[in-house]
Amino acid sequence: MVDTSVVNSDAVVARRVRVVVAAVLIPLIVAAIVLLIVLWPGGGVKVQGYQTSTARGEVTALKACPNPQDKCNLATVELSNGPDKGKAVPVQVPTAGGTAIAVETGQVIMLGVQDGAPLDQKYQYVDHDRTKPLLILAVIFAIAVVALSRWRGFAALVALAVTAVMLTKFILPAILRGSSPLLVAVVGGAVIMTIAVFLTHGINAESAIALAGTIAALGLTVLLGWFFTKFSQLSGLAAEGASSAKAFAPDLDITGLLVAGMVIGALGVLDDVTVTQAAAVWELSAANPAASRRELLAAGLRIGRTHVASVVNTLVLAYAGAAMPVLLVFAIQDLPMLSVISTEAVAMEVVRGLVGSLGIIAAVPLTTALAAMAVADRSRDLVATPDPAT
Repeated sequence: MVDTSVVNSDAVVARRVRVVVAAVLIPLIVAAIVLLIVLWPGGGVKVQGYQTSTARGEVTALKACPNPQDKCNLATVELSNGPDKGKAVPVQVPTAGGTAIAVETGQVIMLGVQDGAPLDQKYQYVDHDRTKPLLILAVIFAIAVVALSRWRGFAALVALAVTAVMLTKFILPAILRGSSPLLVAVVGGAVIMTIAVFLTHGINAESAIALAGTIAALGLTVLLGWFFTKFSQLSGLAAEGASSAKAFAPDLDITGLLVAGMVIGALGVLDDVTVTQAAAVWELSAANPAASRRELLAAGLRIGRTHVASVVNTLVLAYAGAAMPVLLVFAIQDLPMLSVISTEAVAMEVVRGLVGSLGIIAAVPLTTALAAMAVADRSRDLVATPDPAT
């Protein structure tokens, strides 16, 4: 295994990377932090008239509703939280598509609470409580990451927690408060990537170059997303939940929210590509300190081509998978392909997938070029500085 730490500790590499950090990274990170403070929503952001109380409870009995026309089941639920904790209350479980929702005795369900209503009408079925299986899956995931990657895997989990906090405490509340969704996504994305890259891969020259490539590719993704959303005349209302969000927050910029989603969706893959490319060039330089900028760039791009080919397909398939219900409806209608693609619901996913893929494609040469400039021709300094042991 090649030791790349010698590259990070190389004097010429450190000098070159300091230029990139001082000229690009520090100004961008400072700007992101300032905007983060300015845009921070502060306190809870609420939409008047939409907040509801919630409760949970275990289904202890289940029977058909007395009126057959209601097409529902009547569940007896023992509440596990809230002011009525411990009480057994009746809850109607509605039908979905003519078939009763699969609720069985012993299951825990989530309930909506209508304050002020009589006890027998106070609670409404919302959904199954999936906390336990999701928690088990999260624990398995965390164990697998740490088992494979040790301390670096633990750092990655901490970075994941930071991402979750940024999404729930800054990005979503700031957008609800009325800030530009695109600006919020860019600021939040830059902060997330800075913390994630340095926390997971350490504060060193290699990470700095990877972060610079990530931010450059992110900027290009933002520009492409904004341009093709406008050029394709996408309103964003075809996105799942967009109409409901607009109804409860009339001032919400749905088009900006669409582009913001493209940015956030591309972040994780951009991070993967840029870190991999920087690591590849570092390995090449560690193996051959005399490698020129041209040689490192050519070799790095050869590695990047293979990586991009698989990652781009993954991203496009992910967006296609999200649009499967819509595509299925169009398949049933047997519409011409061009007509299907031109509908906003499909065109939106096409733009998302292709813009994200273009950002990934751009990340490879951008990061590889930055890395090659940082570590090329290291052997000249090695020759110029005599070894004290000799």
